[in-house]
Amino acid sequence: MHDQIGYNYRLPNLNAALGCAQMEELPGFLAAKRKLAESYRTNFAGIKGVRFFTEPEFAQSNYWLNVLLLEPQYAGQRDALLTATNDLGIMTRPAWTLMHKLTMFADCPRMDLGVAESLESRLINIPSSAVLGNAV
Repeated sequence: MHDQIGYNYRLPNLNAALGCAQMEELPGFLAAKRKLAESYRTNFAGIKGVRFFTEPEFAQSNYWLNVLLLEPQYAGQRDALLTATNDLGIMTRPAWTLMHKLTMFADCPRMDLGVAESLESRLINIPSSAVLGNAV
């Protein structure tokens, strides 16, 4: 019998060893991801209506996820862009489905989510693998 919620965050030895080995590779992964992000930033800079989402000046991103943000007037073209890029073998996808649109949360109270809904309709996730940064 337990009187409180408890969690077990211990790792088996094999998982811990894998985590330690991956931590040694982290600086290289981050450098490759930043190189890829810089390439995206440069290559998308001249495309009207599309902005590569970059880190703010006060932060340093790991660029785990690279995202294109369409200007509001181009939001209606997002799905056509997703189809076209995927047809070309470039694996893009929408960013996410907002939680209040999921069936389990449909009846939950919420405030105005206009900004989140606007972003959801305009975001495109683009390939983000560290392997791609090594190829740039």
